[in-house]
Amino acid sequence: MAFHKQPWIETPLLESSILSKIAGCRIFLKLENLQPSGSFKSRGIGNSMISSIREQDPSDTREVHFYTSSGGNAGLACVIAAVSLGFKASVVVPESTDEWTINKLRAAGANEVTVHGATWFHADSYLRETVIPAAEKHGERGIYIHPFDKPAVWEGASTMVDEIKTQMPHDERPDAIVCSVGGGGLFSGIMMGLDRAGWGDQVQVLPVETLGADSLAQSVEKGTLITLPGITSIATSLGAIQVAENAFKEAQRPTVTPVVLEDAEACSACWRFLDDERYLVEPACGVSVALAYDGRLKHCLKDFRPESKVVLIVCGGSKISLDLLNKYQSRFQQRSEELAAKYG
Repeated sequence: MAFHKQPWIETPLLESSILSKIAGCRIFLKLENLQPSGSFKSRGIGNSMISSIREQDPSDTREVHFYTSSGGNAGLACVIAAVSLGFKASVVVPESTDEWTINKLRAAGANEVTVHGATWFHADSYLRETVIPAAEKHGERGIYIHPFDKPAVWEGASTMVDEIKTQMPHDERPDAIVCSVGGGGLFSGIMMGLDRAGWGDQVQVLPVETLGADSLAQSVEKGTLITLPGITSIATSLGAIQVAENAFKEAQRPTVTPVVLEDAEACSACWRFLDDERYLVEPACGVSVALAYDGRLKHCLKDFRPESKVVLIVCGGSKISLDLLNKYQSRFQQRSEELAAKYG
């Protein structure tokens, strides 16, 4: 089957004068928050959906129905991509998903949104073991879309590095790329893209997590792939209790330095980023943006210099509103100031 449009767009790469001044080096923003779904997930999920259709038996005439499990952003990307491509999509979300996100999935065109299980892992198991087999019995062609652990997802995410390579001024190479990590699809894609660009051993990568959703950092520290007992961070979009095995493998490279920050730091970056750049992002994205504030980059980046060129992946996310951001500020303002002081 030929597709005449892809369900993601090329996003701008902008050098931020204000964040560069604050961080003390050159900060570039890769604005994935401008994707159709509001997050980078449009790339990986969209590419996985197109790949899945192309791999199907053309003689199978059953109606296609995409299914994914998600705390919000991957599900939204799947639904929006499916609608743009002319297919159905349904999502299973964990019980921690707020009603606002569920309503947003429905408004985007989800055929069905099912709430099941304490974590994403439980929601995903229920989707694969119960929901899709039931759909198959009713004559549908149910196609499972993993939200992060699939090569087609990484390939989709890797396209942002292709764009960065052409968008950097004067054909310069970034010294570092900062990205948030949940299940590891974005991080895996960035590493894949860096290798394709010939930058695999030249660009530092800082995969960032929040404390309480730091399955990658803990795995790297312990030297084995670990499973968290649960997610205690408010950044539930990063709430994979175990990262993809490929992400753990990629994190062993000498160019990779995992970073873990508190929820207060992620939320503080959200309200400061809104003031500084006029973009509203959720804490799962804010935790990466936080490295530009309070001197954190100087502590995390090897060979930090004023001329260092650092790309922040502004991954976006739909699980935020002004009302929620104000609540975060009331809750975390004092703690964020305490943490900022230690970098001074």
